[in-house]
Amino acid sequence: MSTSSISSSLLSSILGSSSTEKQFATDLNQLAKDLKSGNLSSAQQDYVTLTSDMQNSSTATSATTSDSGVTTAELTNVAGDSSSSSSFLGELNQLGTDLNNGNLTSSLEDMLSLSSTASGAPTASSSTASTSSSTIASNASASKSAALIKAIVNAMTEGNNSAASYGLSQLATLSGSSSGASYLQSMASSLSSTSSSTTSELLGSADSSSSSSSSSGLLSLLA
Repeated sequence: MSTSSISSSLLSSILGSSSTEKQFATDLNQLAKDLKSGNLSSAQQDYVTLTSDMQNSSTATSATTSDSGVTTAELTNVAGDSSSSSSFLGELNQLGTDLNNGNLTSSLEDMLSLSSTASGAPTASSSTASTSSSTIASNASASKSAALIKAIVNAMTEGNNSAASYGLSQLATLSGSSSGASYLQSMASSLSSTSSSTTSELLGSADSSSSSSSSSGLLSLLA
């Protein structure tokens, strides 16, 4: 038995089409069946068939399954998740290596790893939901930051140190960097014991590294 490694681009193209996906599932599950039966020579031939069908982009109208069969739905999930796809590719090539070396035990372990990776790949809907939730949270945080900055600038301009101090403390909790959060918190502490006559000086210090408005200076501390 002699086969070349399967490339990530080839795997992506196979798992990116429902028809070639079905043929891949059929070939892979036949391989799993022969491995489970302890038929090494047949499993080796199955792998040759699998890689040949991949190279030729062979198609099938239906996919066969076994007790631990990989489904086309699982393969679609693998294709949609870069981490799962990378793991699947590595395990598939390792299976080819172990089959080529005639190592039945390791080949069985490789097949189990492949099945586990396929069944554990996140569904497209869950990935989308996760991304949407992250986007919503990010937008909410940005909106809250903008509102706080506006209120802080207004409070500092009016000399309302108490309100400005509280706003800066709240803004510190939204900062994406520890240094920014620390600086905002120190400003809040300073304001709590600072007279209104020097409030404008503190406001200017937040903008010392920026040539734009005070709001921009405060916003830079959230990065």
